[in-house]
Amino acid sequence: MASSIEFNLFAPRNQQAALIGSFSNWEDVPMEKGEDGYFRTKVDLADGVYQYKFRIQTKSPQFEADSWIDVVDPYATDVDDEKKYALVRIKGGDRIIDTYVWQHDDTPLPENRELVIYELHIADFTGGEVDSDRKGKYTDAISKLDYLRDLGINAVELMPVNEYPGDYSWGYKVRHFFATESSYGTTEELKQFIDECHGRGIRVIMDGIYNHTDEECPLLQIDRNYWYYEHMHYPEDPANHWGPEFNYTNYDEKLDVKPAWKYVGDIVRFWVQEYHIDGIRFDAVRQLANNEFLEWVAHQSKKNTADKPFYNIAENIPDTSTITAPEGPLDACWHESFRYFIVPHICGETFELENLKQVLDPRLQGYATAINVVNYLATHDRQRTMRELGDRGIFDEAAFTRAKLGAVLLMTAVGVPMLWMGEEFGEHKRKSETVTQPKKIAWPLLEREENKDLFAYYQQLITLRKEGKALQSDNIEFFHENPESRVFAYRRWDDSGHQVVVIINLGDRAFDTYIVPNFPTGEWREWLESSEVKISNEGLTVDLPAYTAKIFVSN
Repeated sequence: MASSIEFNLFAPRNQQAALIGSFSNWEDVPMEKGEDGYFRTKVDLADGVYQYKFRIQTKSPQFEADSWIDVVDPYATDVDDEKKYALVRIKGGDRIIDTYVWQHDDTPLPENRELVIYELHIADFTGGEVDSDRKGKYTDAISKLDYLRDLGINAVELMPVNEYPGDYSWGYKVRHFFATESSYGTTEELKQFIDECHGRGIRVIMDGIYNHTDEECPLLQIDRNYWYYEHMHYPEDPANHWGPEFNYTNYDEKLDVKPAWKYVGDIVRFWVQEYHIDGIRFDAVRQLANNEFLEWVAHQSKKNTADKPFYNIAENIPDTSTITAPEGPLDACWHESFRYFIVPHICGETFELENLKQVLDPRLQGYATAINVVNYLATHDRQRTMRELGDRGIFDEAAFTRAKLGAVLLMTAVGVPMLWMGEEFGEHKRKSETVTQPKKIAWPLLEREENKDLFAYYQQLITLRKEGKALQSDNIEFFHENPESRVFAYRRWDDSGHQVVVIINLGDRAFDTYIVPNFPTGEWREWLESSEVKISNEGLTVDLPAYTAKIFVSN
């Protein structure tokens, strides 16, 4: 039994359009244009899967004026990019995306302040254990979720999973915003991945690319200058121009609509509602350069969520507190300055205590609370810690010692910590120089004792961070500073009285009996050894090897 199914296309400045598809033997089905700028038509379809696209008189300047071209539906939720058509599924007389039934919507999820984020790329995270050329898929990533849970991760940040051109990419030049990357698996499998994350108390943050698109995005073919800037929007930084940029200033007075706002707002609402995501990392916010739009779209994301937390994060390089203050437009900023100052210090290149204090306490940079910054040592755009060390001739035990020091600084600083996949066990591959060059995670490294030990150290640090609220708070006090010896100490605490003290030695000199004066009063134990410590009138006496940290917790 067939049902009447509507197809529509928003193209207010285009004169004519038609629908073509497998259901019409690819012959034109006329579409009528309404005063609201939409072309519409209805087709009687039985349950099944059909291929379709639109034929339209283009308004884009790269084509001959008003010439007819075929384009994929800009709202298509499934696309065969190679054959250049969209797919529509009909079941029970309605358009559907899939038949997935969510299992874990009622599982409580952690608040933003509690997060420990893990950034991963689906294709490179798994799938290379046997065949190094095999791309990972959603189902492979699902098989690693228990590993992430055991590590202590409670949020994953997925690099883009929108349909992109070609077989392998990081995904930052999106062509089809409503469709998922088919090489990773089906829409059901992506939903299962997210659902399985939720079942383990792991939130899912999605990379959102709303600054630019691929050059063959359907909107560019329909009416380029309606949705995009005619020229480079951010000429101050031409090296970071990645493609045609959405024009968030264009206003259609006749229809009372901002076209780019409407389209991207629809994208955000769709992903929040259809895929139950728990946050968005907004790519290239500095280049997007429109806080009014960001505030609006962040509001769209949150008002469409269920009764659960949501986290809107800016990638703004260099980072700036203005993107989070006084109350937005976004919740947080990738804290690039954290990595910028911390990595040279653990590599032994410098010691600038004031710079260290600023990134360990981002309030000194103008950020208001801990959730306003996402701290990291490495990302997909930055070299891994072990690679940074190796490039400076620091290997073996010395490298693992300093990697642990970096881990302590990451997990005990004010802010939300984030790991780039593999950091927790010492992955050392150099980052890809091109986004088409796979870089599989070397899971066999976990069979080596040094790497396994680093993993366990991260695991214990994450447990410390999650079990006590002191490391989730806004509170930090630097109570001991010894620049000459490259030693300093700070205290973290919460309102319940839980305290953590961190003593850092960023020098190559080891101290057998280092005295930390002004040590906070109370009963203390050394974190890993759980042994009680004695505090004299002079302070705490501690052995402090080179490039190490000692952590003490209050009883």
